[in-house]
Amino acid sequence: MAKNPEPPKLAKRRLNKHSHLKSGRTIASTRERPETTSERLEAKKKIKKRQTFRVGFTVVLFLIVIAVVVTLVIVFLKNRAENEAETTPTTVVKTYKPTIEIVNENPVSGITTRMTEYIGQLEADLRDLSLTPVKAVVPAGAIREVDFYLDGYTGFIKTTIDRGSGVTAEDTERMLRYLKEQGIGEFTYIDVRIDGKAYWK
Repeated sequence: MAKNPEPPKLAKRRLNKHSHLKSGRTIASTRERPETTSERLEAKKKIKKRQTFRVGFTVVLFLIVIAVVVTLVIVFLKNRAENEAETTPTTVVKTYKPTIEIVNENPVSGITTRMTEYIGQLEADLRDLSLTPVKAVVPAGAIREVDFYLDGYTGFIKTTIDRGSGVTAEDTERMLRYLKEQGIGEFTYIDVRIDGKAYWK
């Protein structure tokens, strides 16, 4: 006689230990609750504060960099100016006071400061060339002309304050030497008012 088969055993339901589901709860019940309006506003305020802080920090950092760069440029330019001042030679313009007699034959205008300085400088330059001026005359009707009389010569030297006293003295000495070489001992005047040219009478 055949035995009756045993009825199938029901599998026991095992609970997942890691499951967050508990008895009586559904999957929907485990979802996060929706944010409220106040929470969203608070979150936006925090984000805005962070952004404002970042922008402010960036601006401050940029200003600091600019200030450092400007300071370095100022220090560099100051040091450069000081170095150039130390290395640049100082030009000293020496003035001479005339010691010879000055005669003004021009009643319209007096003897200016510039004219006085020119007479003193040309007097010194002539003495450096072993020539001895004894008198300077401002002729009538002249504005920039000064006539120099030299010791040992009958004539005078026509000069102008618009030319340098050094080249005027050199032209005078050169012309006197030329006349001496030509055997001319007397003259009325020598005109050295024009660069590169000299006349005598």
